[in-house]
Amino acid sequence: MSVLDISDLEVYYETESAPAQAVDGVSFTIEEGENLGIVGESGCGKTTLAKAIIGILPDEGYVNRGSIEFDGKDLTELPDVERRRYKWEEISMIAQSAMNALDPVYTIREQIVEAIETHRPGTGRTESNEIVAEMFDLVGLDPERADDYPHQFSGGMRQRAMIAMALALEPSLVLADEPTTALDVIMQDQILKRIGEIQADINSSMMVITHDVSVVAETCDRVIVMYGGKIAEEGPVEEIFGEPYHPYTIGLKRAFPNIRESDQDLLSISGYPPELTDPPSGCRFAERCPMATNECRTVEPKAHHQDGLRTYCHYADEIDDGFRSRADDPKTWKDTEAARSAQTVAEVND
Repeated sequence: MSVLDISDLEVYYETESAPAQAVDGVSFTIEEGENLGIVGESGCGKTTLAKAIIGILPDEGYVNRGSIEFDGKDLTELPDVERRRYKWEEISMIAQSAMNALDPVYTIREQIVEAIETHRPGTGRTESNEIVAEMFDLVGLDPERADDYPHQFSGGMRQRAMIAMALALEPSLVLADEPTTALDVIMQDQILKRIGEIQADINSSMMVITHDVSVVAETCDRVIVMYGGKIAEEGPVEEIFGEPYHPYTIGLKRAFPNIRESDQDLLSISGYPPELTDPPSGCRFAERCPMATNECRTVEPKAHHQDGLRTYCHYADEIDDGFRSRADDPKTWKDTEAARSAQTVAEVND
């Protein structure tokens, strides 16, 4: 049974020049009890996607098309008053910047208690305080620190307080935007394990947005790789990190160190993501892809389904071990960067 069903979602931001297509035609589902990872470079639309789901887009952002089905209802069509009742109790969010997400003039306890009593009016103050203490203990914070203000916490402590707030009402879906960024690796491991234990108890689902591939590999069942506002590839964790088909996924995977091959050179994807106020007509990744052809630059690829993966690449059905070997080689990408630089120089000289 699916908890969340997103279909053909488009999210735009108004800019001075033209609307920017931050999320463009994205479709996926999250099943009950499933963890879905969203990975990709900065600016690919990950955080915008989460904000659109929970309904906290900034004033210049708006859903242009598509649906966000939750609990049998399209959240994009609900009035703000009705949609607010889903926040925290049914859908909660662990924000990327805990200092900006927490109100500086209220203690941590007051902010968590407010969320509890707003969505569960029958909850008394004693029970609310017990929940706060339980959540603080769960994320490794001293419950006696609950009456401190956000500025009295370190960055890592504020992040843990945000996690405590997000889990306090045992929501069906948690949107975790870089949930462990401010934590050291030991605390990160402890927090991820504790979140997993809570999820097992209440059978909740989670969407994890992160740059850290290791977090996704450890916590998620399925992964979506985004690029330029679109899905590049989607599939089970084992397949995405084992034998992906999209060149961007292959390059992204090789851009992170492998502890099993410590002498392996890291791969650098040269160039920059496309300008989303005027996106290219073909594959969004074509200008940076060492395997791109003229078709890639002019025709948008359709979904290719193979080995449990959904891949948006014209040549996904032709990718074999030889292709992966070339795409896995940093020299392939360096040669592409050199060729692109030579072309730029030639154009300038002309």
